Amino acid sequence: MQTQPEVMEKEFRVKGVTPPPELGSAIAHAIKGGHQVVLKAVGAGAINQAVKAIPIAQSFVSSFGTKLTEEITFFRSKTKEGEILGIAIRVMGT
Repeated sequence: MQTQPEVMEKEFRVKGVTPPPELGSAIAHAIKGGHQVVLKAVGAGAINQAVKAIPIAQSFVSSFGTKLTEEITFFRSKTKEGEILGIAIRVMGT
């Protein structure tokens, strides 16, 4: 019986002030290194920056023949103030 190779994962917490070009470059670097990426964002500004970074990352990895796919889910996190709900975007190279 064959076992699936373990996929390495990198998590980036995105803020509303995160520069999309820098995040896009970091995503591309991680994908090129064989990782999956999870972008976690809370709030409209942070989600906006995360979404803008994905096509930037795609432009970097396309020269290697890699196409990015995304899976979007919610996540919950506990803070001192209570529980918050955010968006998690899993980015995978194919």
